[in-house]
Amino acid sequence: MNAMSELNTISRRSWLKSAAALTGLALTVGANGLVRAEEAKKFGGDGMPGGLVDDPLVFVSIGADGIVSIVCHRSEMGQGIRTSLPMVVADELDADWSKVRVVQAPAAEKRVGNQNTDGSRSMRHSFQPMRHVGACARRMLELAAAQQWNVPVDEVRAANHEIVHAKSGRKLGYGAVAVAASKLQVPLEKELRYKTPAEFRYIRKEGVRGIDAKKIVTGNTQYGIDTRLPGMTYAVVARPPVMGGKVKSFDASAAMKVPGVVKVVEIKASPAPAMFNPLGGVAVIARNTWAAIKGREALKIEWDNGKHASYESAAYKKTLQEAARKPGKVVRNDGDAMKVLGESQRRIEAEYYLPHIAHATMEAPAAAARIEKGKVEVWAPVQAPQATVETVAAHLGVKQEDVTVNVTLLGGGFGRKSKPDFAAEAALLSRAMNGKPVKVTWTREDDLHHDYFHTVSVERMEAALDANGKPTAWLHRTAAPTIIALFAEGAKGGADFELGMSATNIPFAIPNFRVESPEVEAHTRVGWFRSVSNIPHAFAVQSFVAEMAAAAGRDHRDYLLELIGPARKVDPKAMSDGWNYGESPERYPLDTGRLRKVVELATEKAGWGRQLPKGQGLGLAVAYSFVTYVAAVVEVKISDSGELSVTKVDMAVDCGPAIHPDRVRSQMEGAAVMGLSLAMSGEITFKDGAAQQGNFHEYEVLRANQAPRAINVHIVEHGLDVPLGGVGEPGTPPIAPALCNAIFAATGKRIRELPIREQFKA
Repeated sequence: MNAMSELNTISRRSWLKSAAALTGLALTVGANGLVRAEEAKKFGGDGMPGGLVDDPLVFVSIGADGIVSIVCHRSEMGQGIRTSLPMVVADELDADWSKVRVVQAPAAEKRVGNQNTDGSRSMRHSFQPMRHVGACARRMLELAAAQQWNVPVDEVRAANHEIVHAKSGRKLGYGAVAVAASKLQVPLEKELRYKTPAEFRYIRKEGVRGIDAKKIVTGNTQYGIDTRLPGMTYAVVARPPVMGGKVKSFDASAAMKVPGVVKVVEIKASPAPAMFNPLGGVAVIARNTWAAIKGREALKIEWDNGKHASYESAAYKKTLQEAARKPGKVVRNDGDAMKVLGESQRRIEAEYYLPHIAHATMEAPAAAARIEKGKVEVWAPVQAPQATVETVAAHLGVKQEDVTVNVTLLGGGFGRKSKPDFAAEAALLSRAMNGKPVKVTWTREDDLHHDYFHTVSVERMEAALDANGKPTAWLHRTAAPTIIALFAEGAKGGADFELGMSATNIPFAIPNFRVESPEVEAHTRVGWFRSVSNIPHAFAVQSFVAEMAAAAGRDHRDYLLELIGPARKVDPKAMSDGWNYGESPERYPLDTGRLRKVVELATEKAGWGRQLPKGQGLGLAVAYSFVTYVAAVVEVKISDSGELSVTKVDMAVDCGPAIHPDRVRSQMEGAAVMGLSLAMSGEITFKDGAAQQGNFHEYEVLRANQAPRAINVHIVEHGLDVPLGGVGEPGTPPIAPALCNAIFAATGKRIRELPIREQFKA
């Protein structure tokens, strides 16, 4: 089915009239055609591009056989969005889920809205628009059936893939009225009836079948790396080992002698800033990937490594420590923390270090491209289709409307695949092959050496305690390269959105509260990572709270709840957070009652306070990120031989109404495993400007035998009157501090540097 490919030149009305001829389907409902300008404010978010565009955004098609095809406009990378968004449409449509098929939208922002799959906002911003699409399609089917039977529309009702006339008992399948429905005027908002929660069949229900589940478990899915095109060649690229480096000279004679190698091409280095541009280097194109790899090994390249050639992570750690020990740019200043700290008779301080970490997605970056008659077509596992269009068009010097990006399944993303440098490489190499299709594959070594690394940081914490151990002043200095350096060469100091991730937006009841951001230089490509700056900030904040509780001789849970204070709704702006994850502070205040609730729920379910044998301990942490509240309690055991094992994790999550509970649980479970992996062994180090780890024997991820025996996810229930939060990212931040706090409870050893490795044995 190529419904989306037809949208470039078809008007809204002509599309509705001729859907059957164009796609073989009978009813097509365009979402933007459903939303009038005066109604757009009801939806919020970016699920509709302002709700003001008149061109159709096609989401629903129904065939004569009754099969319902629903377009998914966000990228699937394991979070289940290809199930969750169509599920919302299908529920309001009252479709039989077994008769639903999903069509993945290519890059088509003007027709399907914002497609960036990041920030845990896909469901948050698309839930109501997708309900609207389903309700509108249902209404059109009911109208068409009522006209055919010549009865009032109020006497008919769509139910389980049929239109039913209650008085006469007549029924029509959806396919039988789809053509007639396609000729009707799109209903206005006031004409629609949304389901009540009691009527939901799929929304908020357990056990909805994943749309790709069978294909995934049987190995029949198509990821970006699986792309095969007629006449395709295969490429790998030798990239500069140091950010900003370039090729000084190269000799390809030996590479060309490798059987299967057909061409060696230099890719010019992109000027700073890095953005989403290819790093440059030398590409080897061959008849298969193995030949390309062997050809690359035979290349002789002399590199100009540029100004970052002296970068070493061990030395840079000291640079960060020095920066964190000096005053930095003040980004929040309540009261006079410096005065209180200076006069305090009882102070506690600590520094926390987190290294560079890599995304290490299961599927390394890969993309295929071909050029025909000036038109560029790309197949790639990207999180940001529109950014891919823009990047490819810029590097080829073509119009954006001449670039088509087909979004494949992603074998993991975590933010890495928001940066489409690898797609631009494929397009450039296709041009070098006179437009013939070329697929670029990154090896695991390529992936780890040339990632957009999650930032390294030193977090310095200081607090003044009164005679009862209660904090009277708080100072947090966060020294880390900024993501802004990716877009503005030489940028230093945390951006507002980075600092508004568990640094400035801490609602603790402390009268004197100060946050500073020292300025340090970036020496690598820095990119957003699952939960971004919440990872280092929450690690420091939640570890430091545990240290304060211990210094005060208090139970950690009770101390944390006292710091959070009574239930209240805090304006993020009052905490110098003007970003608030891009959401309205009125609609999304920081609710300390909800923050308290997840702490109480997680600790209750974990059996907080129970006596544990020697060498065992419970650790607690909580974080508010992407407008969701998550608390975690980690239980650890240290064996007599000194082996660390995580026996159980209890997580409480409040993401507003859980639209797809199964996926909420799976995302929290995945976040727990990923958080443990990062904490226990995740580290990329640099020497002479280059990343030293190349594969999983060096950059270790959690093995199955290291995973917790149980991860229990406890969801706080809400009605639809509470706004939706995020799910994909918020589970990660509390895991590392909860783990380290558990190690302290079990051993008395405080961990302030990640990864943990063998520190607890020292």
